[in-house]
Amino acid sequence: MREYLLTLCITAAVTYLLTEPVRKFAIVARAMPEIRARDVHKQPTPRLGGIAMFFGLCAGLLAAGHLTNLSDVFEKSNEPRALLSGAALIWLIGVLDDKFEIDALIKLGGQMIAAGVMVMQGLTILWLPVPGVGTVALTQWQGTLLTVALVVITINAVNFVDGLDGLAAGMVCIAAAAFFMYAYRIWYSYGIEAAAPATLFAAVLMGMCLGFLPHNMHPARIFMGDSGSMLIGLVLAAGAISVTGQVDPDLMNLFTGSERNSVHQMVPVYIPLLMPLTIIAIPTADFVFAVVRRTWRGQSPFAADRGHLHHRLLQIGHSHSRAVLIMYFWAALIGFGALAYSVNNASMWIVLGIVVLSFIGLVLLLLPRFQPRAPRWAERFVPPRYRRRRPRAAEQAAALAAEAAGEAAQAGEAAGTGESSAHLATAAAGVNGASALGARPRLLDGRKAETSR
Repeated sequence: MREYLLTLCITAAVTYLLTEPVRKFAIVARAMPEIRARDVHKQPTPRLGGIAMFFGLCAGLLAAGHLTNLSDVFEKSNEPRALLSGAALIWLIGVLDDKFEIDALIKLGGQMIAAGVMVMQGLTILWLPVPGVGTVALTQWQGTLLTVALVVITINAVNFVDGLDGLAAGMVCIAAAAFFMYAYRIWYSYGIEAAAPATLFAAVLMGMCLGFLPHNMHPARIFMGDSGSMLIGLVLAAGAISVTGQVDPDLMNLFTGSERNSVHQMVPVYIPLLMPLTIIAIPTADFVFAVVRRTWRGQSPFAADRGHLHHRLLQIGHSHSRAVLIMYFWAALIGFGALAYSVNNASMWIVLGIVVLSFIGLVLLLLPRFQPRAPRWAERFVPPRYRRRRPRAAEQAAALAAEAAGEAAQAGEAAGTGESSAHLATAAAGVNGASALGARPRLLDGRKAETSR
């Protein structure tokens, strides 16, 4: 465990220290795209944060290769080198996209090529646990297609959820933490060395996200861009592929006892297939709703809008930070709920706890919709957001000034003196709330005195 924690800390430290120089480089390179209609941020923000995350990945793998207990991972398995090769390719494509905004089809082709590079070096799904059937060996083409599909789906899911400051990095970090605990349990409890690479990938992924988050939390100083979102998506998928396709379920001695007990005991084997869904579930649901919404309006399913889930959280009254925390909560609930169920799937307390936490999450999600207004006699004892709205003093003064100007104009027209009417209107309207001819009203004088303190 100490070696994994040391690798995590080294990855996080390198990522954190390199992010600020990368930010300055992105500004010089003008990797700061214009603000689009669907963007939430108000000022142009540099991208290319994936550069720091990639070098953090390289530093973590390099450090792990020189540690006593983790060096065996590099000697007995080619998966770390396969991950690094695919990560370098997808990172390069992301950097080009952050700078030049390449076509979506080119990015999709690059994602498939990166997945193919990992498959060629041995990081692929060899068998698949099927409920009620057991372990099913896959042919080379079946394993390749399934591996490429899982990599592409996970990469685009992470890229899709990257819509608010700190959202994608935080959600992937939560998913990686749950996955790390699962993979470490297989490696340590069952003594299966084939789970060590996936455990290492999860530790490095957590370090990448934790090192970048301080710079990316609201208000973000830098965005990870596609160079970062596609990179962490590929690392997350690589860990799931390593455990699912390389760890033989027969080594876990799960096929004992009755058929019912075997099904219950096989639950931990299916968790690697579910862990990527902890990051895919929310953006996938958002994507389906977006396609239905845009098609219903007669728009293209891929037309950009501000109807995504994080946009809706902002629209119903959540602040930027609170919307991100709510998304964190649901990611943690799905990830660690699946992990707890894999440890003891026969306990009803775990299911009950997940149900209760889901209810609490729904209440927090809809809380801005239920803001009661206190009666007038109790308004002085409650926060301002629970008070009834009243016209401000400045608005009242402006309304009175406009009314006085209207009456003066009518009086001037009746008397036939347009010049005096203009003077009266100017005197009534004033400059910055004050009369140009007379003294300031007492109300505005008091307000000015209060604001100048």
